[in-house]
Amino acid sequence: MEFLQNLRQNHLTKFWKPVPAVIALGILSAYYFGITGTYWAVTGEFTRWGGHFLQLFGVDVSSWGYYKLMSIEGNIFTRVDGVMIIGMFAGCIVAAFWGNNVKFRMPVNRIRVYQALIGGIIAGFGARLGMGCNLASFFTGIPQFSFHAWVFTAFMMVGVYFGVKVALSPFFQSKIKMQKVSCSKNLPHDEVKVKNFFTLGTIAFILIILYALYLIFIANSPKLGMAALFGASFGLIIAKAQVCFTSAFRDIFTTGRSELAIAIIIGMVVATLGVFTYLNMGAAPKIFWTGPNVVIGGLLFGFGIVIAGGCECGWMYRAVEGQVHFAIVGVGNIIGATLLAFVWDDISPTLATSWPKINLLQSFGNYGGLIANYGLLLLFFIVILVLEKKYLNKSRNR
Repeated sequence: MEFLQNLRQNHLTKFWKPVPAVIALGILSAYYFGITGTYWAVTGEFTRWGGHFLQLFGVDVSSWGYYKLMSIEGNIFTRVDGVMIIGMFAGCIVAAFWGNNVKFRMPVNRIRVYQALIGGIIAGFGARLGMGCNLASFFTGIPQFSFHAWVFTAFMMVGVYFGVKVALSPFFQSKIKMQKVSCSKNLPHDEVKVKNFFTLGTIAFILIILYALYLIFIANSPKLGMAALFGASFGLIIAKAQVCFTSAFRDIFTTGRSELAIAIIIGMVVATLGVFTYLNMGAAPKIFWTGPNVVIGGLLFGFGIVIAGGCECGWMYRAVEGQVHFAIVGVGNIIGATLLAFVWDDISPTLATSWPKINLLQSFGNYGGLIANYGLLLLFFIVILVLEKKYLNKSRNR
């Protein structure tokens, strides 16, 4: 009992450090690829959700090129991506209840609602135009050795920079008046509520484990069961460590903090080696077109996530914590991704499908491609340090 009490107090109820958490995500994402044959990604499934929603109103999306590309067959319970996202939400719920971090919170003003929805739509459209968000076209796309992910990342950073400029403009600043108080106020602490929340989190944890075991041993769907387990792990880690790709790169331009961005790079270093091993064992990488689609998509995505205040990962755990703003961001993401699917047949020949799919391993050879990927990661690390130093120097001179 003492062991369980220490585990609860020292690990399960507290936030986790970002560096080891993101390294763990890198390792898990590599294993997820090797076991399921796909990579950790979310916006592709969100696009399918938009298609299913349209089907409820009699819209035939089966002839849309993007849904042929993404495969809209089945449902959230029969697709690997769908079950993985179920697991992610479950992991986020577990983390929220374990940490007593559940509270219903509405947006502070109407502008925040518009930011959430419009920013979410822009980010969702950009993510699917660039064939992935900060996962498929960044954190898990780069370890796949797809050059499109590097181009997307470069222009995402540019989009983040301009998003910061717009988000810091007076129009988007809160109009809430600050009130001066004469003394501090003790925050309420309900021990019974804390224990009940922890119990609910534990129940959710047990249920997702049982669901995964059911899929593996009773439904005879081992891939779906593993997707549920990996998804729960992803969700639990990002929520407990508060991993948000938006803040990781936004903070470089707003506060000069680079800790999370550097942790993400380390995570990709680890994932790259794991994916490389699986590729040499015969697994097929996910390589996409490197054309204007990733340039435009990266710009839109980077801009949109800053305006919205969260990315396709960050909004998930914040929404289950009760922050309505981020639920709106999620709705915007689905709308934006579905809009991209609607116009894909008209724009894809010019922007995407007529451009090459560049695999670094094919371009430079197996070990040459590995060295090239690590070289680009080193360059990315240096760029982060330079941006951090530039911000700090600018702050000192003010």
